[in-house]
Parts: sequence; structure tokens; C-alpha cells
Amino acid sequence: MNDAFLTGTYVFLLAVFLGVELIGRVPSTLHTPLMSATNAISGIVILGGMILLGQVDGNIALSIVGFIAIILGAANIVGGFAVTDRMLGMFKRRPEADGAGEAGS
Repeated sequence: MNDAFLTGTYVFLLAVFLGVELIGRVPSTLHTPLMSATNAISGIVILGGMILLGQVDGNIALSIVGFIAIILGAANIVGGFAVTDRMLGMFKRRPEADGAGEAGS
């Protein structure tokens, strides 16, 4: 194994550990701002996958990794927007029925 692979593995494992610790301690009131931040990170993952696919030069393994990165990043963004939209919908006022607010009419 070369040093670049070990360094990449070390950074990946630290990122996984840090991500689990940070996400697990976030209160539910901060979920929507956190989701928008993870959408931005997923956008960076998609961009990295597209850059990787542009530079693979016929390497099948790298093509598969880049394709999976794009698919998973896009799924995370779509799911994040769906969850955020649903959570924001919980704060909207429901329309009142006609005449329901009038007393004695």
C-alpha cells in the first residue's frame, strides 16, 4: 500500500467518525439548516464525481466510483429538499374554512 492510499483512508475514516458524532448531537430545531449544509456538501460530491469521470481515461473502477458518487450525491440532494420542504410545510398555517372564524353570523 502506498502513502496516498493510507492518507486517503485515514481522512475518510476520520470524516465518517466526525460526521456521525456531529449529526447525532444536532437538535431537531437545527435540522433544516443542517440539511441545507449537507445539500451543499452533496453538490461538491457531485462536482467531484463529474471531475473524476472526466479524467478516468478508460479505468472502469474509477468510472464506477464516479458514477456512484454522482448517483448518491443526487439522491441525497433530492431527499434533503423533500425533507426540508415537508418540515417547512409543518409551519404553514392551514386555511380556515369560509365562515368558520365568524361568531354568530
